[in-house]
Amino acid sequence: MTSGNFWDYDVWSLVITLTLLLAAMIVANMLRRLIRPLQKALIPSSVLGGFLLLLANFIYRRITGQSMFSAMTLETLTYHGLGLGFVAMSLRRKEKSDLRVQAFDAGVTVVGGYLIQAVLGLGATIAFFFALNKGFAPAGLLLPMGYGQGPGQAYNWGRIFENTYGFENGTSFGLTVAAMGFIAASVGGILYLNVLRRRGRFSGELGKEVKEEVSNESIMGRNEIPLSESMDKLTVQIALVFIAYIAAYLFMRGVNAVIDTGVLGDFGTNTVQPLIWGFNFLFGTLFALLLKALLGGLKKANVIHREYTNNFIQSRIAGFMFDLMVVASIAAIDLSAFTHAEFILPLVTICVLGAAGTYVYLRLICPRVYPGYSDEAFLSLYGMLTGTASTGVILLREKDPTFSTPAAGNIVYHQPWAIAFGFPMLLLLGFAPKSMTNTFLSLGAVVLLFGAMLVILLRRQIFRRRKKK
Repeated sequence: MTSGNFWDYDVWSLVITLTLLLAAMIVANMLRRLIRPLQKALIPSSVLGGFLLLLANFIYRRITGQSMFSAMTLETLTYHGLGLGFVAMSLRRKEKSDLRVQAFDAGVTVVGGYLIQAVLGLGATIAFFFALNKGFAPAGLLLPMGYGQGPGQAYNWGRIFENTYGFENGTSFGLTVAAMGFIAASVGGILYLNVLRRRGRFSGELGKEVKEEVSNESIMGRNEIPLSESMDKLTVQIALVFIAYIAAYLFMRGVNAVIDTGVLGDFGTNTVQPLIWGFNFLFGTLFALLLKALLGGLKKANVIHREYTNNFIQSRIAGFMFDLMVVASIAAIDLSAFTHAEFILPLVTICVLGAAGTYVYLRLICPRVYPGYSDEAFLSLYGMLTGTASTGVILLREKDPTFSTPAAGNIVYHQPWAIAFGFPMLLLLGFAPKSMTNTFLSLGAVVLLFGAMLVILLRRQIFRRRKKK
């Protein structure tokens, strides 16, 4: 006998929440098509849908005293949406490309963006901490998590700062930074496109939709499993995503079991554990790559004879997961946290500084590092460093609708380099909140790391100058 009935709310709560999220995105997409200013604002439907739900939930709560949905359900969807989206992206088979150098530079540029955001964010929150004699000084590190990494990581680390280090309303702070990042992407992207228009380098129409042509080859690649056999092709793709993700979970549980023994002491509980569970998407990516390598090895050994992964379907799965993550994360923001003035001022300050700093940084870097397509590089990288990869694609599409420049490839292939060069900064997330001394040391570390990224990015110019001397 089951303990509940099919008509109980708990049986339907997840389905209801998913329906609200998906319906909000559809309504937002309709509004973008009907309202011209919204289309020109280049705001993704998932972002607009999230804000619509946030407003609807605020009104509903004021009338009924209750929320339309469970905050834990939204936060869970945000957390897993990020991990599953990265797994799907990682399961795509790489195509032959000559973009290795550009991808390397893009990875370093992205990490430089994280670091300048960390410098500005930490500098501002430390200043507010001493000026107001209250606050959470390391909160500035949520700026690169919200802007650079997006809602999933903003939620992860906001929650860790709140539960582990006592940052009141830390989850809402992180999610709001991520939401403001989408606005920053839209404003900065439109500003840059209008600058290009005045200079005669952009003549398109903002928000104009591009027709996509999908070929049979993209859906049914060479030597791939059929679309429908005893097991549907979409089912196989989803199964591979979840297998890789659960393998990552089992690995993280194993590490957690070691931590629970106490062998690592406070370092394991306060540093390693938050890092492990906060970066679920990294471990998901790792095990997706291992699964892809295993399938490749089995094919070479003639154990299997066809390709099991399909780039087109995996891209669609990733797109769905990222859309769901974005709309859920914005809807999960708790507006009641902003009734305190000491919370609002630092938040607004770091968001404005983050947008302006990222804009200026890329304006200086892109012409020097990406000759021949600096405008396209700026739009894609700025959109990605303030919103998500999909935001970068949306901005890039305005200038390069057919993705003829290497900018689109950089968005895909920069990730391994970004992870490698960005790892030291990720360690600071578990180090900075432990004490004020650690926060200052972290600020010094991100300044030095940013200087190192600039040297790497400008290595060609530096070498030429030395050669001339």
